[in-house]
Amino acid sequence: MAFQVPRGTQDILPGQSERWQFIENIAREVCSAYQYKEIRTPIFEHTELFLRSVGESTDIVQKEMYSFEDRKGRSITLRPEGTASAVRSFVENKMHAAAQQPVKLYYIGPMFRYERPQAGRYRQFVQFGIEAIGSDDPAIDAEVISLAMSVYQKAGLKNLKLVVNSLGDQDSRSAHKEALVQHFQPRIGEFCSDCQKRLAQNPLRILDCKKDREHELVQSAPSILEFLNEESAAYFEKVKYYLTELDVEYTVDKNLVRGLDYYNHTAFEIMSNAEGFGAITTLAGGGRYSGLVKEMGGPEIPGIGFAMSLERFLAAIDAEQAELPIQSSIDCYVAYMGDSAKDRSVSILNNLRKAGLSAERDYENKKLKGQFKAADRLQARFVAVLGEDELEREAITLKDMESGEQQEVSITELATVILSRINGQ
Repeated sequence: MAFQVPRGTQDILPGQSERWQFIENIAREVCSAYQYKEIRTPIFEHTELFLRSVGESTDIVQKEMYSFEDRKGRSITLRPEGTASAVRSFVENKMHAAAQQPVKLYYIGPMFRYERPQAGRYRQFVQFGIEAIGSDDPAIDAEVISLAMSVYQKAGLKNLKLVVNSLGDQDSRSAHKEALVQHFQPRIGEFCSDCQKRLAQNPLRILDCKKDREHELVQSAPSILEFLNEESAAYFEKVKYYLTELDVEYTVDKNLVRGLDYYNHTAFEIMSNAEGFGAITTLAGGGRYSGLVKEMGGPEIPGIGFAMSLERFLAAIDAEQAELPIQSSIDCYVAYMGDSAKDRSVSILNNLRKAGLSAERDYENKKLKGQFKAADRLQARFVAVLGEDELEREAITLKDMESGEQQEVSITELATVILSRINGQ
């Protein structure tokens, strides 16, 4: 029987995995500069965690979660997003008592949602995300947005669009929800069944509906910006001020909402404007939340974060034809002629690797010509050739594959000579 990967998943093979490692390393480097520390949480959590945090009216909870009962009848869910787990850990480990606030966290790992697979969207997907918990300073909002943009820009992306909006505080949102109900109620029958339910549960999410986003009532819906109270409006102005100070270009989108129930104040999305990227252009999204820490049993403190899909990140790189400077060559290939030289090549190879050099040898008993072909495929900078005669003299012939220059060196000095040549000494 031939097995295949489950629908909506993928194998990331050598040649592809290096690209993943590259962008993951960029994310880690940027987080280090911004002083965000990595958190690693379980891939599965108690289902109640996501019911309470993500919101029972969301598509994630109602349609997309992978939930199952364990052997003791407890409901367990593969994590569909990273914020809930990060906040749960924040509360459980009493990070709110740390001397340095806000607590700055980042995560990289697989998430799981049961939805129709399509280009750049999988049932198991990888997200990089951050959470800054413990501050209501609008400067941290701008910092989080700046960090996300920096990750994309460091990978060479240029065709990016940042859109921001304010969802206001609880009072502002309540007033806006009432206006939305009045706006949609007379013609709600024209909308999909999900939106008809949302009218009572969370009318704000009608604005985010994939099916009805082009409906004229969605286009003419009252903007949350019209209902911001003085405090919320001032907060949003400050966020925009700091974005300008950080040289981050943005556009205000009054219809931008976030699909999860815990957001308030700042909401943002980053999109690709690259030609041919596809109909779904969103690369990352996030925003500020309040009440979530308290919902998890912690104190009443706010947070802000975002999540970005690494699959869509790589798709944007491909759409822009951005070159990733991935090192695919090796420093030295050790070739041998004769059984004694073959045996000795094992320790020579080991010494090169101990010196910090990337090195390889033949394991298929190829002739010398075949070994040189293998060295070419691996793009070896040097080939070290060991024959029976050289072995008697404890010497080895080193060939520079760029210049063609050859020299005989002591086996014990081989690593030193290669390192000095690489470093231009």
